[in-house]
Amino acid sequence: MRYVLAMHIVAVLALDEVIAFDLAVPGQVFGSATTEAGVPLYEVRVCAPPGGVATSSKLGRMRVETPYGLDALAGADTVIVPGHEEHGEPPGEVLDALRAAGGRGARVASICVGAFVLAAAGLLDGRRATTHWIHASALARRYPRVSVDPDVLFVDEGRVLTSAGVAAGIDLCLHLVRRDHGAATAARTARRIIMPPQRDGGQAQFIRHEDPPDGTAALQPTLAWLEANLHRPLALEDIARHASVSVRTLTRRFQEQAGTTPRQWLSRARVRRAQQLLESTDLPVERIATETGYGSAVTLRAHFARRVGASPQAYRTAFRARPPARAAESGPVPGARARVLPAETR
Repeated sequence: MRYVLAMHIVAVLALDEVIAFDLAVPGQVFGSATTEAGVPLYEVRVCAPPGGVATSSKLGRMRVETPYGLDALAGADTVIVPGHEEHGEPPGEVLDALRAAGGRGARVASICVGAFVLAAAGLLDGRRATTHWIHASALARRYPRVSVDPDVLFVDEGRVLTSAGVAAGIDLCLHLVRRDHGAATAARTARRIIMPPQRDGGQAQFIRHEDPPDGTAALQPTLAWLEANLHRPLALEDIARHASVSVRTLTRRFQEQAGTTPRQWLSRARVRRAQQLLESTDLPVERIATETGYGSAVTLRAHFARRVGASPQAYRTAFRARPPARAAESGPVPGARARVLPAETR
């Protein structure tokens, strides 16, 4: 019997006064995610209440009509709620559809002030969440059972995720692609949409981008040098020396322009490199530890588990790249949310 891979369905919920950029982000990211052979990994469905909706009048008004209604949320693997200008209580049928989706195990996420909708549905109760920093205090006041963190790009609570505004929605969607299909697929998707690799969710929302005196990006040469030297046991003094600044100035520039510390940036870059090597090579973990500057497999395992939530071996088992033909015969990549169905039943 021939088997085919049923695509992961992403339902994007459009409400009246939806922010057009937020609405377009999931389609741009998930619609660009494919296998190396170019096979789409997701199907994106924009869903709306009967009659369609209008986008925000403040940000360029358009009419959005879609063949998918609220009932389409029932068949989605992931439901994403973009931001919208109206922060009042959504219609009861919208909240019921979201609760039903969350109750049956669908992954639910929000972009920007879409967190208000998830909170109104009770899906953020007892959870940590974020939203655009301007609206974070209002979210915390209105929904005291939600632990609001205004300082991060996105929060991953497993089945429920929230993100800050604008570009943070792209980071969240790339993070979900990484969770579903691994670092290589996420990086390939980022390149396709002309974006840098997904930023870590714990990175600060508000980053000061001050122009250096010479008009160049002050950190870029240092970041490129770090990427090329991840295998070396670099100390803060080494990085500062390369950047020709003091350790104190280096730390300040990282906070202002990268939203994190030099050590945290380096640790994330090393784990990202380890993910790539685990997916694309057969190198033993000990060798990968050397290639990523950790020195020992024990140290790599500790850092990897803390940032990825799995051991290097478990990650390799889930996301090791396979030729398309073998993948089709053996079913979905472990850890992905896709389902395998007989071709004649679809």
